[in-house]
Amino acid sequence: MDVLDICRALTDDAQRAGFRAEVYGEVNGLPLPAFTGGAAAGDTVIYLSAGIHGDEPAGVLALRELFAADFFDGRARWLVCPLLNPTGLAAGTRENFQGLDLNRDYRRRASSEVAAHCRWLERQPPFQLALSLHEDWETSGFYLYEINTSRSARLGPAVLAATLPVMPAEPNPVLDGHAVDAPGYIFHRPEADDPDGWPEAIYHARRLPLLSCTFETPSRAPLTVRVQTQVAAVRAAVEKFLPSRR
Repeated sequence: MDVLDICRALTDDAQRAGFRAEVYGEVNGLPLPAFTGGAAAGDTVIYLSAGIHGDEPAGVLALRELFAADFFDGRARWLVCPLLNPTGLAAGTRENFQGLDLNRDYRRRASSEVAAHCRWLERQPPFQLALSLHEDWETSGFYLYEINTSRSARLGPAVLAATLPVMPAEPNPVLDGHAVDAPGYIFHRPEADDPDGWPEAIYHARRLPLLSCTFETPSRAPLTVRVQTQVAAVRAAVEKFLPSRR
């Protein structure tokens, strides 16, 4: 994929939606973009990220589709980091150009991408909902991880119900070493499986009281279906979460 073309398209769509675009870092000549917009004030802040693994493009494209559809409206303040690993996306690899899995670097912050991302996050207002868009090459259906360090009601069942018309839930009873709580649903404790290798979701959970969901679509499915599933998951999570904040 041409990463610079994707960044330009994301920026154009975000700015048309009234968002502020910024570049919080650069790696090998490729930007690390972020977008902020929506409500200027208020107590509901929602964060979304994608592209931390370069071989998982559906989340990046889903965020672009949501920008183009004007989904990110004034009901919340939105923080969006749509492309956390641009060198990985350019190469089509899980890791960055140095061979590092960025989603295991949020404790050490050894990579320039994660260090810059954390500095940017720590300048933002605290958010109550975090949605991370991922893919899994080993599965055949949609699944999600949910972490809850707040008093918010769980979102997983509503998200799975919304994605089912587009993609079936992953049937495997054990996913990535975790027994599922229901088909396609893992309720994860706010601790890293590897104490030294924090994923982004654990970093958020250790820093803030929040509800966090990580969405996983199967890499073997057609890209258009994966994008549609990610879009449906984001829409369902936000629509379920926002009424609880009123």
